[in-house]
Amino acid sequence: MLAIIDYGMGNLRSVQKAFEFIGQQSIITTDKQIIKNAERVVLPGVGAFSQAIARLKDSGLDKIILDAAFSGKPFLGICLGMQLLYETSFEDGKHKGLGIIKGEIKKFTGAYKIPHIGWNSLSITKDGLFGGIASPSVYFVHSYYADVSEDTASVCNYADKDFSASIEKGNVFAAQFHPEKSGDTGLEILRNFVRRSIV
Repeated sequence: MLAIIDYGMGNLRSVQKAFEFIGQQSIITTDKQIIKNAERVVLPGVGAFSQAIARLKDSGLDKIILDAAFSGKPFLGICLGMQLLYETSFEDGKHKGLGIIKGEIKKFTGAYKIPHIGWNSLSITKDGLFGGIASPSVYFVHSYYADVSEDTASVCNYADKDFSASIEKGNVFAAQFHPEKSGDTGLEILRNFVRRSIV
């Protein structure tokens, strides 16, 4: 069973439908025991970082997420769900994240259209989620980004800035883009995640 964490922010049903399409049974849940017992865990998210992290802490789901991320089971963050894994975000002030991934979430700057919306190509640095995918192009909707680091799995460029389009750290994976909106490429990324075993 795959658990999709529901903390009131995100396109949960579209993520679930994408997993259903590739034959992976999943459940949208707030139940801590279900999340704990799940074989795989997904943290989606759309919206403001400060509101999201507050909801996770108020509900106690932050501790469940940390337990899942350090359990060895495959864990996937999507969009805001990726940003929440970082130490700090500078969206509307300075806010402490979950600290699973080192680094900061910062806003794009310059004379560019923000948010970054639409399809963009990736340069792959780790192939954990990209096996069998050549020259991927995926769909983004975001105004904030993480710098390229040792945990970066793919790189994208926008506003003259290379940023982490996805990350991979042991059993923890995350995508700044939306696999569930990225057509066949996104579905193959989700298949690769489902194929991951406990580390």
